[in-house]
Amino acid sequence: TIWTQQILSLIFNEGHRNGTEHVENVQRVPWIEYNMYNIDFKSRPSPRLFSSHLPYYLMPRDLQFRKPKFIYVCRNPKDAVVSFYHFCKMNPHFKSTISWETFFNLFISGKVIGGSWFDHISGWYAHKEDVNILFVTYEEMKKDLRSAVLKICTFVDIKLNEKDIDTVVEKATFKNMKEDPLANYAFLPSDLLDQTKGKFLRKGIVGDWKNMMTVAQNEMFDKVYKEKMGDLPIKVLWDLKEEDAS
Repeated sequence: TIWTQQILSLIFNEGHRNGTEHVENVQRVPWIEYNMYNIDFKSRPSPRLFSSHLPYYLMPRDLQFRKPKFIYVCRNPKDAVVSFYHFCKMNPHFKSTISWETFFNLFISGKVIGGSWFDHISGWYAHKEDVNILFVTYEEMKKDLRSAVLKICTFVDIKLNEKDIDTVVEKATFKNMKEDPLANYAFLPSDLLDQTKGKFLRKGIVGDWKNMMTVAQNEMFDKVYKEKMGDLPIKVLWDLKEEDAS
C-alpha cells in the first residue's frame, strides 16, 4: 500500500517528480482510517487520493454511489505475515515482546489488526463487479515496476510522457523510497513507530518468509491457504523464481 501511495503521488503530482514540492505522501494520499493530520477530506481538491487497509465491509458506504476507482494491492500472505510481525515489534501500541510463533498463529487465525488476510482479499474480490477496481500484486510490481506503473496510469486515466514515466519508476524503487523522507515514514513520532527497533521500509523483497518460517509452519500455512482461498483466481507468487522457472 505504501508503495502504491508513492506511485500515485508521483503520477498525480508533477512537483513531487521534479522535486519542487516537499509534501509527505501521507498528506498527498492520506489514510481514511488514520487521519493523523486532521485533514478536511471534503475540502481537498479533486482528484482526491486516499489509502486504506480497511476490509470492504468497513469502507464508507457513500463510495458505492460516488463510483471512485480502487487499486487493491495483494502481497503473498507468507511475506505479509513476516512484514507485519516486524512492523508490530516497532509499534509501541503492540506487544513488542510477542514471539514469532505466537504472532504467526494469530495471523493464521485472523486475530491481528486488520483481521484475516484471507477474508480481506476474498471480501474485496467478491465485489469486483460492484466497484471499479484494479487488482495488482506486490510480486508483479517487484518483477516489472514499469509495467505496473503504466497499468496504474491507464487505470487512472493519466498519460505521462516517457521521461516522466522513467522518473516515477526511478523514485518508486525500494532503494530510493527507503531514502526519500517524503515516502519512508521516518517522520512518524516515536509514540507511533519506534524506528530505533528497525526501519519502516525494511527489505522490500519477495520470499523473505523462507528466513522465518519453519517447515511445519509453511506446511500449516499451505493447508490453511488452500482451505480459505479455494478457487480464487488471483495468482499468488511465493517467490519470483517460481515464475522464472515456469
